[in-house]
Amino acid sequence: MNYHTLMAASASIRMFTGVDRYDAAVVLGSGLGSYATAFKDGVEIKFADIPGFPVPKVAGHSGSLVAAPLGDKHVLLFSGRVHAYEGWEMDDIVFGVRTAVACGARRIMLTNAAGGINPDYVPGDLVMISDHLNLTGRNPLVGANDDRLGPRFPDMSNVYSPDLRSKLAETFRGNGLTPHEGVYACFLGPTYETPAEVQMAKTLGADLVGMSTVPEAIAVRHMGAEVVGVSLVTNLAAGISPTPLSHKEVTETAEVARSTFTSILDHFLPTLATPVAD
Repeated sequence: MNYHTLMAASASIRMFTGVDRYDAAVVLGSGLGSYATAFKDGVEIKFADIPGFPVPKVAGHSGSLVAAPLGDKHVLLFSGRVHAYEGWEMDDIVFGVRTAVACGARRIMLTNAAGGINPDYVPGDLVMISDHLNLTGRNPLVGANDDRLGPRFPDMSNVYSPDLRSKLAETFRGNGLTPHEGVYACFLGPTYETPAEVQMAKTLGADLVGMSTVPEAIAVRHMGAEVVGVSLVTNLAAGISPTPLSHKEVTETAEVARSTFTSILDHFLPTLATPVAD
């Protein structure tokens, strides 16, 4: 990770928006990016206009950042993300969330579309991520460590903040939803997992499968910020689903679940943006 490019990106966002420090950030996964544009008084910045930012190449990931006021606080909302299967390096994949932390955000919410392994899940469910399995064979911290960003060997005992998960569970219940929790298994992609791979992940303890989120969570924790993750179950995983998997199914389910997801975010963002003592 080029520290100076990261600082330049952070400075660019501050210049575009006139805001010196942000309180929280949200990465919006497949089919969920339009939430960011609904913010009144939000400032939209294309990824291409921010130094060092990679631009997504996948449908459902528009590639823009919205900086928005939230009462007396300020949040960053990433409409889209890049993935390893597009050919990006790990440093590129985590560049956005690292920039958010560099802008002052101490709490980062990561969302994604995922395949459901756990039989208790149905398409349209929102599931809090309690832990993850990194099955990509890649890690954003490989290479020389920059001590200005974080330690060489960061602890990953509680990647996904128990405190934020507890508060998010309250938000779920307040919206009439069961607060599901599960382990998210990250595969490299872009192929959907085979039935045997899904069974392997299930045996290892996974409840969900997908192709994102984990590198970002690792990078955020490396920098000492908190993470909370939510998966939208858009389909049943291979071998569990009776039909072939498709990206169209993912985006269609995300569209149907949009109102529920929007309500959760509307109620949870003020909590996410509550300043954390350094």
